[in-house]
Amino acid sequence: MATMASLHLKNPISNPHSLQKLRKTHFIPPLNLPIRHHPTSKTRSALRISASLIDPDGGKLVELFVKESEKDSKLNQALNLPKIKLSTIDLQWVHVLSEGWASPLKGFMRESEFLQTLHFNSLRLENGSFVNMSVPIVLAIDDAQKQRVGSSASVALVDENDDLVAVLNDIEIYKHNKEERIARTWGTTAPGLPYVDETITNAGNWLIGGDLEVINPVQYNDGLDRFRLSPAQLRDEFEKRNADAVFAFQLRNPVHNGHALLMTDTRRRLLEMGYKNPVLLLHPLGGYTKADDVPLSWRMKQHEKVLEDGVLDPETTVVSIFPSPMHYAGPTEVQWHAKARINAGANFYIVGRDPAGMGHPLEKRDLYDADHGKKVLSMAPGLERLNILPFKVAAYDKTQNKMAFFDPSRAQDFLFISGTKMRALAKNRENPPDGFMCPGGWKVLVDYYESLAPAENGRVPEPVAA
Repeated sequence: MATMASLHLKNPISNPHSLQKLRKTHFIPPLNLPIRHHPTSKTRSALRISASLIDPDGGKLVELFVKESEKDSKLNQALNLPKIKLSTIDLQWVHVLSEGWASPLKGFMRESEFLQTLHFNSLRLENGSFVNMSVPIVLAIDDAQKQRVGSSASVALVDENDDLVAVLNDIEIYKHNKEERIARTWGTTAPGLPYVDETITNAGNWLIGGDLEVINPVQYNDGLDRFRLSPAQLRDEFEKRNADAVFAFQLRNPVHNGHALLMTDTRRRLLEMGYKNPVLLLHPLGGYTKADDVPLSWRMKQHEKVLEDGVLDPETTVVSIFPSPMHYAGPTEVQWHAKARINAGANFYIVGRDPAGMGHPLEKRDLYDADHGKKVLSMAPGLERLNILPFKVAAYDKTQNKMAFFDPSRAQDFLFISGTKMRALAKNRENPPDGFMCPGGWKVLVDYYESLAPAENGRVPEPVAA
């Protein structure tokens, strides 16, 4: 998450800390607010607020787990099926699909779904309506695997230990046009795109799609599974807390006080709009990230310190892990991040500067325009139901020794501390200005970089778990 974050209000519509489930619903005010305008007092008074959650895409949350009573028969079926071994990232996508983050998708994409995603960033449903889907969720196989599958209508999906995970039924195998996929997802085919290098460049020349039946739900056994709440579990948690609005904040970096300012001010604004108990979904990305990002275990430890230090209120905050891998595909990917949170019940989404962006792999510039992510979210097909509130830029106010909203009339009083600068300070064991991050959270970040200190032989160790 970049230092300068903002929120944008689109047409309004209708142990993680004290794990507790929101009445399933969706709220519909009687009017549309103009894009990028703060609601006036008169407008706010006109809103009819109802305690409800936004409906999942397609109207129903799709979960792809085999019933306990059917497991034995599915296991027997899988014994005689061709096997496809899943990579770590493939397994993360099985996790995403199985819990309904990609609802109404029922498995790895067949060709028609793949093409709609690449060319339209959306899927047409049987009733003619559209849902947003901006990144392909596909499974690649090579020539040898394709030959082994032969004419079979189903395949067994196994993990790296050859343990059965799922069965893919009514399969379709089609050409994996890598160049088209890369160009349309990232807007460039420049070498050095992290997700491309990790999952596409050396992947097979075929894609296999079908209906997914997960026999053994994905577990990571890393001490963080208690934070991995499914969309259904999150909806239950919001109900238990009597939330009447849910606002989601995704990040893949440690939380500093500028992030916290945005989150707490969002809640204040929702209360002003008439909501009684808006709840924050603090939702760090937990799938694949590039090598220089802070690992998930350390980020989660830092997030816990933020709540322990009272920077965020545990009573109105749900901390959970979003299992998706990270593409770093800018405005294309941020649509996926927003769409997935709708399925978890969030009707408000905080979007920052250059969401899901990264530096150009060959040139010294950002790969994407920093403002395009929030602009795209305001126009994206299938995301009309999602609200994004406008906010000022957050920066460090040297006169108040804290993070504050940027005031251009006294620009000289503000300091912008980028994620790159933050990481550099921590690596060098230097302290940021007082008020930039809570002390407990900063110590976690420093401890992480100390764990990477070069050994006597000069080699830098792999990141260790917190």
